[in-house]
Amino acid sequence: MTPTVPWPPPVLAALRCSVCGEPVELAGRALRCASGHAFDLAKQGYVNLLHAKVAAGTADTAEMVAARAEFLGAGHYRGLSDLVTGQVEAFTRSGLIVDAGAGTGHYLAQALERLPGAAGLALDVSALALRRAARAHSRIAAAVWNLWEPWPVGDEVASVVLNVFAPRNAAEFHRVLRPGGHLIVASPGPGHLRELAAVVDLLEVDGRKEERIEDALSGRFEPAARHRHSEVLTLSPDDVRRVVLMGPNAHHPGRLTRLSEVTRPMDVTASFVVGVYRRLP
Repeated sequence: MTPTVPWPPPVLAALRCSVCGEPVELAGRALRCASGHAFDLAKQGYVNLLHAKVAAGTADTAEMVAARAEFLGAGHYRGLSDLVTGQVEAFTRSGLIVDAGAGTGHYLAQALERLPGAAGLALDVSALALRRAARAHSRIAAAVWNLWEPWPVGDEVASVVLNVFAPRNAAEFHRVLRPGGHLIVASPGPGHLRELAAVVDLLEVDGRKEERIEDALSGRFEPAARHRHSEVLTLSPDDVRRVVLMGPNAHHPGRLTRLSEVTRPMDVTASFVVGVYRRLP
């Protein structure tokens, strides 16, 4: 008999069958509901709850995932990671953290390191990214899901929802957060990676991004705090390539043709905005 894979109890209690919405339990290497629907865990430890293929250009590719893992693993965005982790720590010491658009699980794992009483659910549309997220921390469970669809997660089960450079589904953020819970949103700030514009045709950061985020969340959340972080990073040519390839620009290969021109280290601005929002009744 295949041994049961240990998943954090708060995650199992929060997950729902993506077919019928019933609670699930872990039996061997599959999640099952009382109606008999079953979802096998991959050997890397994540589960795929989707019922349809992901549209091309939506999920992170293997190249994007590798670039992100290498770049973040080198500590280049440690300032952002520390800021996000500090905000999570300010609003919960235990319970469930849902990372919506978790990618490789880097930020969720960093938060869990400081919160031994908490568990994390990593949701992302990229199975390739969740292979890493599922192994990023012993208290992370990872599930493939399209964030724009109603989530396979129960009502009012999360203490914190984390959203770092990912799609923002305000209705689902609100539904899964407990009353008084907090949403933490990290997004690029003004001038993020601006020096790379000389060699790469980067997608521009929306100058009204903060305003648009607040508009999208209004009626369900109220702003509680806003933090900004900016620093200059000295990046090797390989790290310049990684920071470009790990983001949405990688879905537009025509923008990347001049990356090979970077042959020396570059000083690059990293700019972030972290907004904290309190769930309204």
